[in-house]
Amino acid sequence: MSSEINVHFIGAGPGDPELITVKGARLLGEAEVVVFAGSLVNRAILTTYCPTAALHDSAAMTMEEVIGVIAGGVTEGKRVVRLHTGDPALYGAIQEQMVELDRLGISYRVIPGVTSASAAAAALRQELTLPELSQTLILTRLAGKTPVPEGERLSKIARIGATMAIYLSVGMIDSVVEELLTGAYTPETPAAVVYRASWPDERIIEGTLANIAGKVAAAGIDRQALIMVGEVFGVRRNGLKARSLLYDGTFTHGFRTGIVG
Repeated sequence: MSSEINVHFIGAGPGDPELITVKGARLLGEAEVVVFAGSLVNRAILTTYCPTAALHDSAAMTMEEVIGVIAGGVTEGKRVVRLHTGDPALYGAIQEQMVELDRLGISYRVIPGVTSASAAAAALRQELTLPELSQTLILTRLAGKTPVPEGERLSKIARIGATMAIYLSVGMIDSVVEELLTGAYTPETPAAVVYRASWPDERIIEGTLANIAGKVAAAGIDRQALIMVGEVFGVRRNGLKARSLLYDGTFTHGFRTGIVG
């Protein structure tokens, strides 16, 4: 395999064209062929960073067609980008593409992106890990057309009670709530749904597990939204349970000696 990098998988971020990484934007601007996830990637990213590249919308393409375009570009000596929404490592179906490129001897590199969970947290102005409330973030999805391993069923991982970001499931939010309530969560557990986080038409629905499904149905949201669940989303109403020790004047760490008394 050649040591030259022929292909870059790039995370476009959650939607806002400015939320692509500097490196991703630079490489996208150098691309001559771009295969992009047209159902999710903001077209403004393409017009902003690669207006002269040959564009291929993968929304209706098969895996074989995607690989064919990538391989064809490489054969012609062109710089190729496979542009995914968010961070390509999450629900991006890039592993199977990389397997095919490995088989063909085509080198590639992955450039991470900002995932929608980060954008949703920013929209909510909410830290996802808080002392004595949650120090764990679970990124997951409900089983649907794509199954999940039995040990990762939502009802099972809900027993942990951590902060949870649930992807690709808002169209089944009634089932999401039902499974969460079999775990450590209660009807009073705070919940939020962020639709198209960071896009101009971003919408935020806030509530609890008792009413979030009804609010989402009333808003007509059934796709392109992230479900956020956990006690951290109640701190604006209930206040912080504890402050971090990081900036506590009495706490000693490697960069500061705490003041005693």
